[in-house]
Amino acid sequence: MKKKRNNSTRGHKSPKSFPQATGIARMSRDGFIFVEIEGQDDDVYVKSTRTRNALNGDTVRVAIYKEKARDRRREGEVVEIVERSKKPFVGVLHFVGAQAWVLMQSRTMPYDIAIDQQQALEIGGKSGMKAAVVVDRWEKNEINPWGHVTDVLGYPGENDTEMHAILAEFGLPYRFEKEVEDAADSISEAITAEDLKGRKDFRDTFTFTIDPADAKDFDDALSFKTLKNGNYEVGVHIADVSYYVKPGSAVDKEAQIRGTSVYLVDRTVPMLPEKLCNKLCSLRPDEDKLTFSTVFEINAKAEVVKQWIGRTIIRSNARLNYEQAQDIITGAPAAKEFSEELNNAINILNGIASILRENKFKNGAIRFERPEMKVEIDENGKPTGVHQAISNESHWLIEEFMLLANRTVAEFIATDGKMNMMTSKKAKTFIYRVHAEPNTEKIQGLRDFAGNFGYKLGETGSGKEISKSLAELFDKAKDKPEFGALEMLALRSMAKATYTTDNIGHYGLAFKYYTHFTSPIRRYPDTMVHRLLTLYLDGKESQNKDYYEQQAKHASEREIIAAEAERASIKYKVVEFMQDKLGQEFDGMISGLTEWGMYVEIEPTKIEGMVPLRTIKSDFFEFDEDHYRLVGKRSRKVFRLGDPVRIKVKATNLEQKLLDYELVEKIK
Repeated sequence: MKKKRNNSTRGHKSPKSFPQATGIARMSRDGFIFVEIEGQDDDVYVKSTRTRNALNGDTVRVAIYKEKARDRRREGEVVEIVERSKKPFVGVLHFVGAQAWVLMQSRTMPYDIAIDQQQALEIGGKSGMKAAVVVDRWEKNEINPWGHVTDVLGYPGENDTEMHAILAEFGLPYRFEKEVEDAADSISEAITAEDLKGRKDFRDTFTFTIDPADAKDFDDALSFKTLKNGNYEVGVHIADVSYYVKPGSAVDKEAQIRGTSVYLVDRTVPMLPEKLCNKLCSLRPDEDKLTFSTVFEINAKAEVVKQWIGRTIIRSNARLNYEQAQDIITGAPAAKEFSEELNNAINILNGIASILRENKFKNGAIRFERPEMKVEIDENGKPTGVHQAISNESHWLIEEFMLLANRTVAEFIATDGKMNMMTSKKAKTFIYRVHAEPNTEKIQGLRDFAGNFGYKLGETGSGKEISKSLAELFDKAKDKPEFGALEMLALRSMAKATYTTDNIGHYGLAFKYYTHFTSPIRRYPDTMVHRLLTLYLDGKESQNKDYYEQQAKHASEREIIAAEAERASIKYKVVEFMQDKLGQEFDGMISGLTEWGMYVEIEPTKIEGMVPLRTIKSDFFEFDEDHYRLVGKRSRKVFRLGDPVRIKVKATNLEQKLLDYELVEKIK
């Protein structure tokens, strides 16, 4: 079993005499931790001998006795474990006689966990199986932490086992309790006269959905009608989840806890039970559906003449996937399979969406074009390919009308219904989707980095200046080897979008008002927005701000966890995909640099792996942080972000989701 060295404190001075802060411990495979402190960009490094038995995810109080210097980070030691993390660790059960452990092969947990063998056996555990375990205690005099098994996941290497392991690692559920399923199943599918009270009827208006080919839940639809004055009526219709899911119900409580659906490579872990997300609230064609809508009168210049927000009933006439919609837009032969009415609607809406999109960028929205990679799998979950996900006009069409709906709803509430005016001092409590301006230090880092390639970043004194300067930088670097590196650093300079009741606008989209209204099947904040909107349309008073701020914070946290789990599933499948490519060579581009190695994305899949510096035999390379490059001590050879290189696939580690490359040569 792996053992931990004894902790020690600084002998010459008490930790109490140093400034202290509380944060979250992030542990490395080697046992040291970084303490992340909310509101601070710089974390605190803690040696493995000064962690006081803190583990990954624990909330700790740390004494900071070395502040950040030019060439090193802040350093300190843990003085108290405020709260143990409730998130499980995932490892392999190991029984020896009457003793039992969960053996770890994790990048964030270097210590094996002792468990009660009988407890593990009672829930179906067998030696060699993967299990999720929560740490209960780790006293000073104990060699290993002690915990209890929360779930037995199956045998290593099986697809379901590994996907469940990822969900367990992030504390995400992979099934609904029977009580929740039964509550969802008991909701009536019949639409009565009572359900139609106060709703506008759009069942006779031409309506359609556009979604991915493999989608099962359709939570948004567009309706289209040409008006007598030559303008167009466009409806953005969203599944009326809040009408069916009542506050405080079993389904609502579970959705609130989950916060969002989670999309792993091979499955969706839905926020709502199947009865709701795939049936009752899915806007399937030729079925009457209850919806919450924003309806616009728009002219050919994409100017909104008037708008209306309220509850509706629709009946979708057609279900398209993005590829089919793109065929209509490009006039491909396959477009003839669809009605003239559908062809006409999509082409007119695409024209309007194109103007909305261009106006968005003219107003300062940031245009990032970094490709998203998609892993293809077979029926057994085995990865068969990796390719770039294509985003084109059919995606932008839907995106622009969803953005319009989200922006309109937020502006309606923020201005107390007086659209396009200053924010009302009496604006009611609401959930906004906000995005702060970039970090100035990180923008300066981008300026310095761009200078290494001969680029001069323009003015960055304000948010608008930053977006204008970034657009100019991207235009100059387009199609150059360093473009990807510049875009990546620009992305890293951006703040994370979050939910809050305090509106500061959405910097990345260049919107003064923005919310999430269009996906209540998969995002709980959208359900809350629907509820607040209903109350305010009915003339109710502003709701409790503290309560909704707490809910917004929880939703932001759940969103981050879901994104991390999704990335973990992609990393696992990518490493699995590369297992049979050991020894093969690929061209690639340097995508990241650190003091311990260079990260390389290979072509054409963009799969990223690391070349450890210790494996480069030709020279000893040092990381020049000021110029963000690696420099050979003897040869003075330089590696920079964006440089083309050739690599050989050296090693894969499925358990830790790691991929190691070996440098073959630098391409001149």
